[in-house]
Amino acid sequence: MTKKRRKKLSNAIELLEKSLQIVEISLDEEQDCLDNIPENLESSNQYESMENNVNYLEDAIVSIEEAISKIEEATL
Repeated sequence: MTKKRRKKLSNAIELLEKSLQIVEISLDEEQDCLDNIPENLESSNQYESMENNVNYLEDAIVSIEEAISKIEEATL
């Protein structure tokens, strides 16, 4: 792999790491809201939606981490 391509991929990793931070912050905020929802709303559609959002964000974090790892492997 050329130095130029490695640099492009390094930039891609930096962007993915920034994206990862944003998603992690969003996950923390959504989880905090979910943890603090009143008991009487725990069977509501809103609660279920928030639970789904937490799961989706957790999945997104795993996917971003995997993408970073794969790109790093490609540049070895």
